[in-house]
Amino acid sequence: MKKTVSRALWAFTVATFAASACNSNKEEAKGEALHTESHAVAPRIQAEPDVAIQPAPDETGAVVADKAEDPEANQAILSVLTDNGESGELDLGHALAAPEGGKMGRRIVSKESAKPMPMVPPPSPEPSQDIGQVAEDYKDYGKNPMVSTAEDHLSTFAVDVDTASYAISRRKIMSGQLPPESAVRVEEFVNYFKYDYQGPVANNNNTPFAVHMDMAPSPFAKERKLLRVGVQAKKLSLRERKNANLVFLVDVSGSMQSADKLELAKRALRVLVDNLKDGDTVSLVTYAGNTRVVLPPTGLEKKAEIISALEDLRTGGSTAMASGMQLAYGLAAQALGPDSLSRVIVLSDGDANIGNTSHDSMLASIAGKVKEGVTLSTIGFGMGNYKDTLMEQLANKGNGNYFYIDGMNQAKRVFQEQLGGTLEVVAKDVKIQVDFDPEVVKRYRLIGYENRDVADKDFRNDRVDAGEIGAGHTVTAMYEVELTREDAVPVTIRVRAKTPKGSRARETAYAFQTEQSYASFNAAPEDFRFASAAMGAAEILRGSEHAGQWSLDEVVAIAKGASESHANERAEFVSLIEKAHQLRNKLARR
Repeated sequence: MKKTVSRALWAFTVATFAASACNSNKEEAKGEALHTESHAVAPRIQAEPDVAIQPAPDETGAVVADKAEDPEANQAILSVLTDNGESGELDLGHALAAPEGGKMGRRIVSKESAKPMPMVPPPSPEPSQDIGQVAEDYKDYGKNPMVSTAEDHLSTFAVDVDTASYAISRRKIMSGQLPPESAVRVEEFVNYFKYDYQGPVANNNNTPFAVHMDMAPSPFAKERKLLRVGVQAKKLSLRERKNANLVFLVDVSGSMQSADKLELAKRALRVLVDNLKDGDTVSLVTYAGNTRVVLPPTGLEKKAEIISALEDLRTGGSTAMASGMQLAYGLAAQALGPDSLSRVIVLSDGDANIGNTSHDSMLASIAGKVKEGVTLSTIGFGMGNYKDTLMEQLANKGNGNYFYIDGMNQAKRVFQEQLGGTLEVVAKDVKIQVDFDPEVVKRYRLIGYENRDVADKDFRNDRVDAGEIGAGHTVTAMYEVELTREDAVPVTIRVRAKTPKGSRARETAYAFQTEQSYASFNAAPEDFRFASAAMGAAEILRGSEHAGQWSLDEVVAIAKGASESHANERAEFVSLIEKAHQLRNKLARR
């Protein structure tokens, strides 16, 4: 299906730009010229309109695709792509948005007879035949229920600093479609944003993070309160960060051929390399038809060699991820030392066969490498065949983090602004247990973190894996609670965590203070209100039964009133949710 649509689109491109051709020979010549021109443009574009090329099936199995009803719209979009691609300022969603005045419609194309449609020509060459099926994979972990404190007064979960879900949802919305409900994870929406939590006491090496709590009436359910639990990890300067031994494990299979995949990955890694320091080393391993070491461990004094190796990467072949993992971990293990860190960074669309190893075996192997001191992060790219579940599981088992990059702004966020947290763990196997007083709290609900659930009995079991916090990272969790009285302490929080190379956890308890409770939602801190908006948006977008009466209009109003701090990223959120609201209304009218 994908190959058929892609060829049809390519044919449309040739027809558009070579309309004056008089015979088949001239058509072929002009088609080759256009193909060459497209190769020249592709590296300058951050992301191709994957959604246009790779329509996803709806519930009936038919393919739903957008089309431009304005005959000039596609030409205008192509012009925007080309101009902004040169400057490097265009992110994927903006490239996919219809120009002002261009109307967007939808049509149904049967699986058996896909018809070519007038859409933007792809800026990269036609994908190879091994690209795989047009299918994405997201796992639905369900929604946490309201729990009676009389039955269970303890809520236990592992921390999570991943943010991929928000970036994936942003790309979907900016391309004109709502994200799949199972792609929306509340904690990753909330934790995407910056909050001004106070850090741990300076010069206290025994406290790698600080814990904060506050509570206010919910703006969504008047009879309930919202409780926020925030964790702020200590920040490290570039000089304080340990020397890093990084192994870039890059998927160069045919499915990575488009401009928003390998080309964007190469540009993102260039940002990372530009922000490393003397004493860091970089290795480069690729996997596709075969697995090979493209660049052995190389210090930053040979930066030109590192950049050249990245620029020379090309796609081709099928994918055998497991052998690539083994080779990458081998290189990372060689560089292990007491005063350095070793991390494998996987860059892929997740569309991988594992080779001769099963998924479970590979994940178990990764968990074993963690005990040796090597961590793993996954960085996702592209759409249409994206495998979110695998990418998240790899990072979870590898004691790392999971990000999705949809453009250069996000690449700079991950590999420049948040580099310390991306690379260096300050606390591992971090578990939080919230103890609700049954005399004060009637019921509660942890909003999100469904795939980070930890059994209450395992809170003090140090053999049970949990989450990691990187330098400077923040972790925020939101609860809905129903109180029976407001003149007593409703909750006590306990946190257990290990040092980065420790095997025994240390536990700390924090009691809620009455001054941390606010009489009205508007009286609560700005960060509290914005986190509530991010949580509310995610609950609505993932179709939570608890948010049936909640409104995106209300989410937008809350966010607008809580965006004085970190104005740029919060303004983007407001714009994104406004667009999501329009898309929901459009679907409701059909």
